[in-house]
Amino acid sequence: MSVQEIEAAVTRLSAEELARFSQWFEEYAADQWDRQIEADIRAGRFDAAGKRAEAEFEAGRCKPL
Repeated sequence: MSVQEIEAAVTRLSAEELARFSQWFEEYAADQWDRQIEADIRAGRFDAAGKRAEAEFEAGRCKPL
């Protein structure tokens, strides 16, 4: 199924169906985001940023939230 076919199908949904689909899609997208972040963490892509943040904190250059 192509993106165009999916778009066309979505335009034919009733208001109730669209709400259900929207809720499902939001949850699906959030799950995909979580999986990507977890993969990035496991791959060490945030290690340097974490070390910089720790150094800033230790140097007293952080403000409480």
